Amino acid sequence: MTASKITRRSLFGAGTALAAAPLAAPRVASAQAARVLKFVPQADLAVLDPIFTTASVTTNHSAMVFDYLYGLDAKFRPHPQMVEGHSIENDGLLWTMRLREGLKFHDGEPVRGRDAVASIKRWGSRDMYGQEVIARADEITAPDDRTIRFRLKKPFPNLHAALGKNAASVCPIMPERIAATEATKQITEMVGSGPYRFLADERMAGARAAYARFEGYVPRPDGTASRTAGPKIAHFDRVEWTIIPDQATAAAALMAGEVDWLEVTNNDLAPMLKRNRGISIRLAEDLFGTIMRFNWLQPPFDKPAIRRALLGAVSQEDFMTAAYGTDPAAWEIGVGYFTSDSPMASKVGLEVLTSKRDLAKVKRDLIAAGYAGERVVVLQADDYPSLKGLAEVTADLLKQVGMNVEVQSGDWGTISTRRANRGPLDKGGWSIFVTGLGNTIDPGGHLGLRANGARAWFGWPDSPRLEELRQDWITAPDMAAQAAICVEMQRQAFQDVPYIPLGEYRTLTAHKADLSGFAPGAPLFYGVRRG
Repeated sequence: MTASKITRRSLFGAGTALAAAPLAAPRVASAQAARVLKFVPQADLAVLDPIFTTASVTTNHSAMVFDYLYGLDAKFRPHPQMVEGHSIENDGLLWTMRLREGLKFHDGEPVRGRDAVASIKRWGSRDMYGQEVIARADEITAPDDRTIRFRLKKPFPNLHAALGKNAASVCPIMPERIAATEATKQITEMVGSGPYRFLADERMAGARAAYARFEGYVPRPDGTASRTAGPKIAHFDRVEWTIIPDQATAAAALMAGEVDWLEVTNNDLAPMLKRNRGISIRLAEDLFGTIMRFNWLQPPFDKPAIRRALLGAVSQEDFMTAAYGTDPAAWEIGVGYFTSDSPMASKVGLEVLTSKRDLAKVKRDLIAAGYAGERVVVLQADDYPSLKGLAEVTADLLKQVGMNVEVQSGDWGTISTRRANRGPLDKGGWSIFVTGLGNTIDPGGHLGLRANGARAWFGWPDSPRLEELRQDWITAPDMAAQAAICVEMQRQAFQDVPYIPLGEYRTLTAHKADLSGFAPGAPLFYGVRRG
C-alpha cells in the first residue's frame, strides 16, 4: 500500500467502537456536575514532572498545578504573573524581579525567592531556553524572600519570555526542597502554587488523574486572562481526567454525558457529534507542527546525506490526511521549520518538500549516500491515534524507498520515555520517532532546532552553524533582523536535517455546549466555566 492510499479511516477504523457500551459511571446531580469538570486528554499522563519530559500532556498538567513567573498572552508576549514586575539596570546586565504578596504553595508554605531560584536552576539544567538563561547568568540569587536577582554576563532582552514560555519545557515554580532534585531524576511529589492541587492518592496510571481547586491560590489582580497571562480563575471545585485511548469510545462517552470535554477528536467523528445539539466541536486556533525526528547518534541517520535523501520522499499532505483527516481546514502543508503564521516563517528551501515526489530516485539517492541495509527502528505510539497514523505512514514510506524497517510499538508513556535511550538498536535504541512539536514560532523555545549535540533534545543533532545562528537571533536588535536570521536557519536546517517537517495541524476538540471560556491552543482549565 502506498503512502497516498493510507487514510485516517483505514488506519483507525472509525465508528467501530461506537456500538460498544458507554463507560460505566454513576450519574451525578446537576449541582454536583456544575462543580466537576470531566476531561479526556489525548494520552495518558505517564510522567508528572514537567522538567523531565516534553510531552504536551505533562505540560497541560503542569499548568494546573504550578504557576510561572511570567505568562504569555494570545500573541505570545510575556507579562508578569507570579512577579509584580521587574527592573533592568547596568545596561541590561542586572534584572531584579519582585514576587507578588500572598503567594502560597499547596502545602501551605509561602513562595519565597529561594524557591524560584532553585526552580529556575533545575529547569535551566535541562530545557534548551533555560540552558541559555544559565549560560548567560553570572549568578541567580534571592536577596530576600520576595526578590529574585539575575546578574548577567551579557544582555538577555528576552529573559522574561524565556521564564514564561508555555510549551515544553515550562519553568514551574516549586518548593526549594523539591526543586533541589536533579533534573535527570523524575519528581512525583506535585506541590506547586497553581490554581489546582494534584490528588496523588486518586491517580491510576493509564486510567485517571484528579485535581481539586486550591483555595489558597492568589490570582493576579490585574491584566486580561489570556493563555498563561492575567488572572487565573478556577471555576470548578474538581477536575477529573479520564484516559480513553480510543476516540470513538471517548465520543460515545461525551454523547452519553459521562464526560464533558475531549481534548482531541477526529474528523470522522465530527458529523456524528455535530448532530448532537448538546455538543460543540471546534478547531483550536493554534497551529502545531508534526515532525519525523532522526537519531543522529546511530546508523544510518548519523549520515547527513541519508537524512537529506528522505526529504524527497515526504508528502506532507499524505501525512496530514492520515493523522488529521481529509478536511484541509484542519492542517497546513508546504511548511518549513517555523510555524507558518509566525513572523519568522520562510519559504526558503521548501522546494525539497513541495516538488514532485520520485521514490525511485530517493531509493537511488539513499544507496549513493551510503545506505547499506541497516535496520531502521520506528517508534510507534499505539494509544495516540494521530501519532500512530504518522508512524504508520513513515514506516510504509521507508519500506517503499528500500529501507530495512522495524516498527516497535508501545503506549505513549513507554515511547516518550524510550526516546531518551542513546544506545544502539540492540540495546533498546531507536532510529526515528514522529511527534507533534509546539513552540516553533521562533528559535528561542524551538526544541527541534536546538543542535548542541549531547545537550540537544532527543535525536541529539550537532550543528555548530545552527547554534551560531541561534545565538545571533537571541541578540538581534529587532524583528526584521530576527526574521532574516531565521531564513538562514531554515536554509541550514534543510542541509543538516535535524528532522523533517510533516505539516501543521489544528486540534479538533469537542465539549458540552454549555462550557465556555476556553483559551486558544492547549487546554488550560482555569477560565473554563459552565453556563
